Formats: sequence, structure tokens, C-alpha cells
Amino acid sequence: MLRYDLHCHSTYSDGLLAPADVMRRAAAGRVDVVALTDHDEVAGLAEAREAAEAAGMRFIPGSEISVTWEGDTVHVVALGIDPENTRLTAGLADIRAGRDARARRIGDALAQAGIPDAFDGALTYVTSERLISRTHFARYLVETGHVRDLKDAFKRYLTTGKPGYVPHAWASLADAVRWIHGAGGQAVIAHPGRYKLTPAQLRALVAEFRDLGGDALEIVSPSHTPQQYNDFAALARTHGLKGSCGTDFHGPGESRLEFGDLPPLPAGVDPVWSTW
Repeated sequence: MLRYDLHCHSTYSDGLLAPADVMRRAAAGRVDVVALTDHDEVAGLAEAREAAEAAGMRFIPGSEISVTWEGDTVHVVALGIDPENTRLTAGLADIRAGRDARARRIGDALAQAGIPDAFDGALTYVTSERLISRTHFARYLVETGHVRDLKDAFKRYLTTGKPGYVPHAWASLADAVRWIHGAGGQAVIAHPGRYKLTPAQLRALVAEFRDLGGDALEIVSPSHTPQQYNDFAALARTHGLKGSCGTDFHGPGESRLEFGDLPPLPAGVDPVWSTW
């Protein structure tokens, strides 16, 4: 039985390891098929592919696209894309341009909350000049002792309603699905259990995603409990969507599940890779 891991990050977004090192770590975890899915970015895919194939793994080019839906931020994983597709790369560039402006506003918001120099502090963790994210701020908050760990940083400062949260308009759900399909890929709603949506809102998101032609729901994720695996499997089946899985690996010690630790998809779910 092949081991799939279709969601992880490198230094080209907010991961701690270079793409080649991420792939070597996945291989050490006995992963057979791996996708690199940096936030709003495809620049690390060539390096990752070379390392993955050298390690004997099948490589799936991907990205994780930031989307605004009904005022909330959700993420759509793109799998099997052509990283040179011009419409996709232009869309991702537009999203990245918005990230810098948002980061400066997050720094201002944290300063008002009594945490000065957070923007400059976050920059010390940035590993790609093309992208800064909330995770970089979270690492700074951990370093300076304001929080215990990354999870605590998001919970206390960086999510909706907290002092460092700054709303921002990302791509639309329709745009994300259109870009992914235009680049020959499959669109997957990432870690649905992480969003602060009511059950009714989540069903509405998934229904709209399906109606737009979306392909799959990420079911097995460190963000989910075993019970949620079953709940999201049922949601996927109800809406005619496939299932996906991924560690959402960012770096050693930052992920609840390591490469190779993912359990199988629940029975009765059509895997996103079933037609590969």
C-alpha cells in the first residue's frame, strides 16, 4: 500500500527546510508519493522534484492557495499543476504582493498590543524574499517569550478577533479553482477542521466548491481528530468529492505528525489519486 503525503512546505514559503531537504525527510519517512505545496508559490518545485525522484519517490507539483470566502480565509491545495502556467503564476504573484502589505499591518497591530518590532522580528524568520506569513510572526512571538509555541501564538494573537489579526482579501474561491484547473491540476480544500466556520457554513463552503468543479477535501490532517476523519469523509462522500491527506509539514518539531505517520483514508472514500 503506497504512502501518500500531499501537503507540505519548504523555505520557499513558511517551512524551515529547503525543498530538497523536505523531500529527503519524506523519503526517510518511507513516503512513496509526495507533493510540495508552498503557500501561493511554485518556485521550489523544480528543486523538490529532483530530490524526490532521486530518492525514489513520485513527485506531485503543488501549491496552497490563499482564498477569501464569505470574509474568512481558507486554503485550497493545488495538486498536479503545471508550475509554468501563466495564469496560475500571475494569480499567485498577485496574492504574494498582498502578503507584504498585510504583514506590515500585522506588525502595527501587534505594536498596539504591546509587542513592538514584530514586523522586523518576523522578517528574521523569512526564508524567501517573495513571501512573509503569519507563521513567521508566530515564530517571533515564541522566540520573545510572548507565547509557548506556534499553536499558542495563533490562538492568542493571529486568528480572527485577536490583537494581531488583520483581515485581508485573497483570491476568490472561483479564481483558485479556475487557476488550478487551467494549470491541469486538482483542487482540494485544505484542513477544513481548522476554519472557524459553523457546521452549516462549512457545508455551504464545500457545496460551493463542488459546484465550481472542486475535486477533493483534505480528510486526514494533523489539524483533525480521528473523529473528524470520519466526519469529513462523510462530507466528501455526500458532495461527491474525493479525499486527500497530508502532514502539512513545516519543520522538525512543528508538526503533530511526521512524514510516514499518516493513517489511511477512511473506508469508502475515493482518493484524489485514484485517477493518477
